[in-house]
Amino acid sequence: MTPDVVLVDGGGTNIGSVRCALQRLGVDAELSADAARIGRATHVILPGVGAAGPGMARLRAAGLVEPLRALRQPLLGVCLGMQLLFERSEEADVECLGLMPGTVRRFAASDGLRVPHMGWNRLLIERDDALTGDIGAEPYTYFVHSYAAPRGDETVASCDYGGAFSAIVRRGNVCGMQFHPERSAAVGARLLRNFLAL
Repeated sequence: MTPDVVLVDGGGTNIGSVRCALQRLGVDAELSADAARIGRATHVILPGVGAAGPGMARLRAAGLVEPLRALRQPLLGVCLGMQLLFERSEEADVECLGLMPGTVRRFAASDGLRVPHMGWNRLLIERDDALTGDIGAEPYTYFVHSYAAPRGDETVASCDYGGAFSAIVRRGNVCGMQFHPERSAAVGARLLRNFLAL
């Protein structure tokens, strides 16, 4: 059965590329900011590129904060969408959705460490999870971000960029990928397929 996927229309500039990646997997995802439609989906994806403050402001203006918090079906936050799953972001000191514990913090600039973190980097698998099945022994994914979530009990995979941070998280039905699976070639496609199989 083909999953009924809804992309949350929160103004993320990566919505088109996520939609195309899903189409390559045979899924035509609907873009919606309607809470009832989002609630009927089998899978919900919260994309996002930009800043945490405006991102949360758009979700509040659309009346989507509480509906997203109430979802029981699989929810995937991508890039900024993953950061918005956490309690707070240091970026504008904004309260986020609170579906994951912790505060998202800016990378500390240092010699040889450019911010934003941009490019391909290796995932380090920290625990077994259905999200990371069949992605290979040395999976690389594509990152573009200046803020990152801490490692914790929810961390499925981490990445090292001047220190370890969460690259994939999962807590029950709530999942997040800090990188762009839609731009991460075969590994990204496998990760999206794994999410759709949840």
